[in-house]
Amino acid sequence: MVSKNIQAAAVKKFIPARNSNSRKGDNGTVLVVGGSYIYHGAPILSSLAALRCGTDLVYTAIPKVNVQSTRAISPNLIVIPLVDQKLTRGAVRKLLGQIPKSLDSATIGMGLSVQDNEALKILVKSLIDSDVRLSLDASALVSDVLPLISNTNSVVTPHVGEFKRLFGDSPPSNLKQRISMVEKFAKEFSVTILLKGSTDVISDGKNTYLNPKKTPAMTVGGTGDVLSGLVAGMLSKNRNSLESAVAATYINGQAGKIVQRKVGLHMTSMDLIDVLPQAMKPFDRIK
Repeated sequence: MVSKNIQAAAVKKFIPARNSNSRKGDNGTVLVVGGSYIYHGAPILSSLAALRCGTDLVYTAIPKVNVQSTRAISPNLIVIPLVDQKLTRGAVRKLLGQIPKSLDSATIGMGLSVQDNEALKILVKSLIDSDVRLSLDASALVSDVLPLISNTNSVVTPHVGEFKRLFGDSPPSNLKQRISMVEKFAKEFSVTILLKGSTDVISDGKNTYLNPKKTPAMTVGGTGDVLSGLVAGMLSKNRNSLESAVAATYINGQAGKIVQRKVGLHMTSMDLIDVLPQAMKPFDRIK
């Protein structure tokens, strides 16, 4: 399989043009499920990233202990309190009764404490059964979900450690070998894998893209949460999981380059959010 670096021309094709007569909801509705007592910021970053990439509506489901602080960050967030501090079966069942029926995509796992993997499986299966495209990150990356997301236009966004937990093997440091491993598991489980690193590797087992970033400032916490929100935002507009993951990866990397030029090695993930419109502007189209 031949891998290729992501080119701006391809990304432009992967991000659909917006209809000049579109109404609220036509350009994507996203659900973000994440957060915990300690990691309250992760789902905020994902939600703001999804909004900044042009999604019309984002629903942010977080533990009720984090609701007040999350709402204080931005009036743009539609916050749904989870009834428990961790993801439990009860919290999932209540959430499924609260979310809109018109969801296009969801991202799950950023900063999330999962009390019971069965609760996670119930959430994932229910969303898939409702034709919601999924992006899974962090604590949602457990092997139990692999049979559920196979052949469903889903994306997983692990770093090296999460990759090993999900698939059982640790990606080699050698890029060529790393690409081969990503391609192998993407094909075996019929899922799009976005392996994060200094060079992101994205593959659906048939096609593979590389995103060499050269932005060491992006090691700061939260950049992966921004990426998860971008993936979900792209999935809300493009049903092709590989194209959505490639577009999100490229935009995230471009935002990182913009910020690093401005502030050097001192960026925060909120800096990425602020420049997302600049990173995406070359791909804006209205039909």
